Amino acid sequence: MVRYTPGSSPLPHFGRRAMLRIMLAGAGVAATGGLAACGGGSSSGGDSKVVTFGNNLSDQVPKDAITAALKGFDAQSGGYSVTINTKQHEQYQEQINNYLQGKPDDVLAWFAGYRMRFFADQGLTGDLSDLWGKIGGNYSDALKQASTGSDKKQYFVPFIQYPWGMFYRKSVWQERGYTVPKTLDELVAVSTKMKADGLIPIAFAQKQGWPGMGTFDQLNFRINGYQFHVDLLAGKENWQDKKVKDVFDTWKRLLPFHQENALGREWQEAAQALQQKKAGMYLLGSFVGQQFPDADKDDLDFFPFPEINPEHGTDTVEAPIDGYMMAKKPANKDGALKLLEYLASPEPQLAYLKADPNSIATNTKADTSGYSALQKKSAEVIKSAKHITQFLDRDTDPGFASEAATNGLIAFIKNPDDIDSVLKGMADQAKNIFK
Repeated sequence: MVRYTPGSSPLPHFGRRAMLRIMLAGAGVAATGGLAACGGGSSSGGDSKVVTFGNNLSDQVPKDAITAALKGFDAQSGGYSVTINTKQHEQYQEQINNYLQGKPDDVLAWFAGYRMRFFADQGLTGDLSDLWGKIGGNYSDALKQASTGSDKKQYFVPFIQYPWGMFYRKSVWQERGYTVPKTLDELVAVSTKMKADGLIPIAFAQKQGWPGMGTFDQLNFRINGYQFHVDLLAGKENWQDKKVKDVFDTWKRLLPFHQENALGREWQEAAQALQQKKAGMYLLGSFVGQQFPDADKDDLDFFPFPEINPEHGTDTVEAPIDGYMMAKKPANKDGALKLLEYLASPEPQLAYLKADPNSIATNTKADTSGYSALQKKSAEVIKSAKHITQFLDRDTDPGFASEAATNGLIAFIKNPDDIDSVLKGMADQAKNIFK
């Protein structure tokens, strides 16, 4: 039986800004709160057949989806059952450092890449290398790499993945005669026409601090290429470089087409502007579909951000990977490994996607015949990409993302005529962080 711990309430799908602030706890800043209190040691009550599961999906749609995904565990687990401990997404992020150092759940939700390595490097999560000997054939080399720590061991099991792109309603574009832009100039042209037609060309929200990071990512790797992008986020390039200024100059050109007053708007509100046909496009992850009723889902489509520099074309796709880690010392290690092996199989991933069809399975053997047109396109876009990025706040130092990047982007949006000062501030902070 799947046992569910109540008490969560709907919250933004990715409350990153607060997460990033508290990620600094890994450098010595203590988090506060009680997430650790619901961890594996206390929740299992000493029951060797109960596996505790730390869940950060508190929005109703994904929360219901992960519950559905876990229902099949009992029948395949040899007598184990799982208790789901759900916390508000942002609270989960804020408290994860103390959570991992206290009594965490046996299995817990997190993110691939840098975010996973951040805690693995501190010895706060369990080594899953032996498990990967069993499940490795289910995953691509890229997904295995995203699950691998600095010591070349695996600490993460991928579950779902989703692309970022320019989302739009097909009916609106057909009615207005818009065509998908292939270049930046074409994007400006269709945005100009939308504005003349009385639409908000590009829905936009920045109250939560992170959505604008996606815009920066797209512009940077389209203009300067994948390698410069990842090197910049790793502190190997200068934020005052002309290449970075070109990114913000380009964004400044596009900013008049963005939804106004973004600093006071959450991403769900911007998504609703798209759903209500008030906006023509929205640059976001495919989870934007969570804000669409079932009757409208088939009307949602997307295209990769257009080419800016022909040298790089559209060879890079932002496609974050969500999945699960194991506690360093789980109260029920055998059960935790069985649960993680289960989550790596196609069945729970497809069960999740049936309830929340806005992402794609990471298991390469999952039957995709039931995918929607949007999911099939998502899978193809990710598969055809030469380079995959995770997202700015997953691809860089948490201190830089939470302070320099978040505050820098807000400052730019407030005053796009002061790019030089914005970049100087980001560069100065980068020098202190990336030593």
